[in-house]
Amino acid sequence: MVNETEKKYPTIACCGLDCGLCPRYYTEGPSRCPGCCGPDFFKVNPGCGYITCCVKKRKLEVCAECLDFPCKRFDGWFGTKPYDSWICHRKAEPNLKFIKEKGLKEFIKQQQKRIDLLKTMLNDFNDGRSKSFFCLSATLLSIQGLESAIKEVSVKTKKEDMKTRAKALKEKLKEIAEKEKVELKLIKPPHWK
Repeated sequence: MVNETEKKYPTIACCGLDCGLCPRYYTEGPSRCPGCCGPDFFKVNPGCGYITCCVKKRKLEVCAECLDFPCKRFDGWFGTKPYDSWICHRKAEPNLKFIKEKGLKEFIKQQQKRIDLLKTMLNDFNDGRSKSFFCLSATLLSIQGLESAIKEVSVKTKKEDMKTRAKALKEKLKEIAEKEKVELKLIKPPHWK
């Protein structure tokens, strides 16, 4: 912990979400999110029960560090049924279980690889319309799949314009997602009819 309300690792939320792979983390201007309890977090975000319990009350970085994890707060959050339209939220449970098993520093090391790959996609392939897709891909696909896609498309589209490069990378990422049996689209919950 940096201080009472600012975390050392704002790229991982208390609840396990990958804040460092979220489109709002890479947004310019007042709607930018600094990550979970990052600098000025409470100026732009409302309160959160996970933060209140984990950061403010127990002085922890993530819920996985708590002796009571998983507690009843996660009932309905974890499970097999899609609980909201953000498919990347399904990574919260495996992220926290990884941290519980291997530690926060090991998770941050793995997440940093994903963040670096995402930054490459945003810097070298973003046509202004691909940020959310690249963020979703960086969250859900394997690190090896991301690395191979970027490497292959970088070589093939080296002299192409950004629009062509973005399209080629998106197609390659979709191909990898199919091989890895990963869905790269939003799922509408049953109550959205």
